[in-house]
Amino acid sequence: MEHAVASHSVSQFEGSTAAETDFEAIVEIHRPKIFRFLLASLRDADAAECLTQDCFLRAFQGIRRFRYECSISTWLMQIAVNLLRDHIRNRRLQFWKHTQRSGPSGDELHLWIADQRHSPEAAALLNERVKAVWEAAKTLTDKQRSVFFLRFVEDMDLLEIATVMGMKEGTVKTHLFRALQAVRGRMEGPR
Repeated sequence: MEHAVASHSVSQFEGSTAAETDFEAIVEIHRPKIFRFLLASLRDADAAECLTQDCFLRAFQGIRRFRYECSISTWLMQIAVNLLRDHIRNRRLQFWKHTQRSGPSGDELHLWIADQRHSPEAAALLNERVKAVWEAAKTLTDKQRSVFFLRFVEDMDLLEIATVMGMKEGTVKTHLFRALQAVRGRMEGPR
């Protein structure tokens, strides 16, 4: 698919360098950067390759709408971020749908979490704490819950979360701090 996209010539880049007047050259120049970003964000080479190809396909399809308000590199990265955001949203929804369909019920949860070395009392306590965290997460704002889940379910670092959410890193830190504060507050209960 990449060759099909890359082999078409694009003549809309009037003010661009000669290397960027051909779409194949654009792909050749910018593909490594887009792929590295997606690979670092997803930690899955196949998914990163797929999204990289989708990025250049969308760029090719939308090249006539390119407004020259930013560099081609920035425009391609914005496309990649949007594709990544959609991919993560879909993956997260699939995770939760799969968990609801096939996951253990609340009564069986301790069987999945408990280590065989734990006593039944410790397993029950652990089960209750996990339930309490999930219940507390339900009370968070949408942004706080998204940042919380991206950090602790998807294991993303703060810069990745900032990129995916379209926020500054400081804003992500604020949402994560408030989410953790709210979850801890719910876990501790009223004093």
